[in-house]
Amino acid sequence: AWRPPSLTSHAHITTLDDGIVAIDTEYLRPLQDASHLIVEGGRGAFVDTGTNASVPLLLDGLRQQNLDAGDIDFVFLTHIHLDHAGGAGLLMQQLPNARCVIHPRGAPHMVNPERLIAGTIGVYGEQRTREMYGDIVPIDESRVVVADDADWFDLNGRAMQALHTEGHARHHYVLNDPASRGVFTGDSFGISYRECDTVNGEFIYPTTTPASFDPDEAHKSVDRIMGCNPEQLYLTHYSRVRDLDRLAAEMHAGIDAYVDMALANQAEPNRGARIQQAMDDYLSGRLVEHGFKGERDAIWSLLEIDIVLNAQGLVSWLERMGKHHG
Repeated sequence: AWRPPSLTSHAHITTLDDGIVAIDTEYLRPLQDASHLIVEGGRGAFVDTGTNASVPLLLDGLRQQNLDAGDIDFVFLTHIHLDHAGGAGLLMQQLPNARCVIHPRGAPHMVNPERLIAGTIGVYGEQRTREMYGDIVPIDESRVVVADDADWFDLNGRAMQALHTEGHARHHYVLNDPASRGVFTGDSFGISYRECDTVNGEFIYPTTTPASFDPDEAHKSVDRIMGCNPEQLYLTHYSRVRDLDRLAAEMHAGIDAYVDMALANQAEPNRGARIQQAMDDYLSGRLVEHGFKGERDAIWSLLEIDIVLNAQGLVSWLERMGKHHG
């Protein structure tokens, strides 16, 4: 059963440069889901929030940076999937001066979350949704700022720009932060867990969770992020990556590989299981090639979440394609 989070949580923090820290939201396991805190001259902004259970961790992260809840000016939600935004309403109740910045397609669902909750139940079932996310708290409409494409936001003199990036979700933007020569990418530049780092550097792959994967837009999103000429990216899963030319090429290759595995199994009666097996083989094989030394069960424990959801996302993409062409 879901329990409200304790208020004495101690946050695990990774200190980066340029006034940025990654706070572990402890979503499904450690180092799986980050909220980034940007601090500029004593004012702060969160990028993504994790779930309700993450809120005490974010507040402890503030304390560890010698900030007060009143010092936060913005909560930027890259998109409204609940591992990124589920705790936003509860967090906003604790932050008297913050405004919540949301894509125009996502904003109505954070003000009135019924459809968002129903969609999540569609993926996980009612019981699992309650266990993972608790009660989604609506955000007062007066505190929501809609981020139109290319809008700039000012955090105490630090200018940051929201750029719409579809592909993973139609309600997604990334936050370009020229001060750090970085971009906060949400899920638009895939997933790169630090446990998968090897002597060959960071390992990355696209995320195609249900229900709006669009490969053409996913390619465009990677290109748009790289068009900011970043030196580093801050991924929600998990935080900073730097070898960007190689990683961008691997993202493009991964998107194409996913499309191929979906189409190869399109006509199979058990295509969901076949695509999941193909996803497991592809990602596990790539990780071994990348120099990962763990056994297959160690790989599965790291990648299972994404193998299962990516496969579901490709099935829902095939279903939408079928309707579109039917």
